[in-house]
Amino acid sequence: MGTNISTLINDFNLFICLLFALLYSYKIVYMITAFKIKLQQKKKAVTENDNLCKFAVIIAARNEELVIGKLINTINNQNYPKDLIDIFVVADNCTDNTARVAAEEGAIVRERFNKTLIGKGYALDYMFKIIKGEYSMRKYDGYFVFDADNLLDENYILEMNKTFNQGYRVITSYRNSKNYDQNWITAGYGLWFLHEAEYINLPRMTLNTSCAISGTGFLVHADIIKENGGWIHHLLTEDIEFSVSQIIKGEKIGYCRNAIFYDEQPITFEQSWHQRLRWAKGFYQVFSKYGWMLIKGISSRKNHKFSCYDMTMTIMPSMLVSGFCILVNAIFYISCLFELINGKMSLDVVVIPILKSFGWNYILMFLIGLITTLTEWKKINASDWKKIAYTITFPIFMLTYLPISILALIKDVEWKPIAHTVAKSLDDL
Repeated sequence: MGTNISTLINDFNLFICLLFALLYSYKIVYMITAFKIKLQQKKKAVTENDNLCKFAVIIAARNEELVIGKLINTINNQNYPKDLIDIFVVADNCTDNTARVAAEEGAIVRERFNKTLIGKGYALDYMFKIIKGEYSMRKYDGYFVFDADNLLDENYILEMNKTFNQGYRVITSYRNSKNYDQNWITAGYGLWFLHEAEYINLPRMTLNTSCAISGTGFLVHADIIKENGGWIHHLLTEDIEFSVSQIIKGEKIGYCRNAIFYDEQPITFEQSWHQRLRWAKGFYQVFSKYGWMLIKGISSRKNHKFSCYDMTMTIMPSMLVSGFCILVNAIFYISCLFELINGKMSLDVVVIPILKSFGWNYILMFLIGLITTLTEWKKINASDWKKIAYTITFPIFMLTYLPISILALIKDVEWKPIAHTVAKSLDDL
């Protein structure tokens, strides 16, 4: 009986594996495309007569007095005309000196106090309305959005301006880490964001499909904000919601790999757990609200149908199907343990499937981390031995998403701020 059950669960897992391989086979094309670009290492010729656009930088900050001054300093030191950049900070429900520090660094600051409408999306919308009401005469071409813990490479805005002039109305950038070398958790985040930039968004850009923004470090054309009537996205993952809504409309989001910024990653597992639980819940919210429109976009005759498919794969199957598989396997393992206790099943029938499942998942995540580490080696801010060590812990970090994704299905989740304490400058990096 034990052998029959084992065969059944193995067949089930094989079917799911083949299904995932089919659904995500296009990711192989992404990997090959990224490798091809990196082997060629061709750089676009610098266009001397690029139109220099006027931008507003918007920073939503909550109790960020330790880090916000460092960010504003990197904006003020951009290799870009200072009269074409204005910095706006919304000090959102702050109880510290965030507003004062930002004002001293030259930012235009507004304080917001609202204990009901909580979250980054509401803070952004508040500032967009301030700009519309008080600074519309400055006629900004686009808006940058950053978190207060970010730092910008000195050519960041210049490089983003070049991509902006190519006609992209939404642009994301290369996300590096301020504290990659702090521990296995910060490295796990940092390595995934590097992979997302160069092995997901770069191939998307090259293959002329749509990229997606990721939390911070992005540029939005002023016309989009005007069309939307401000920032209207208030789910737990407002970045993915914004990306999906724009892709459904046919917008093609660009990626600028030469625009590099750095941000701070959560340090403790507890912080990381709560943040990723919010992300997982937010993905479910986005799929619930936009899933059917994405699916209709896949079957449409419009040229954005592959982008709709890509985003559907991003927000739906990996979590829902994985959660279902874990549940089925958990029931199997529990039943096997009862059979084992009663002496009706051998130990290897129970243990070997478990080891195989975790083993293959570990190997897949390790290869993703290793490839990303090797190709981005010079850009990772860590000692050589830590770069190697954190490729080994990266799969463990990624596998912790599994219980998080299951819990997110049944648990109510609210937005909570994460304290930022890594007050580094670009020189420190």
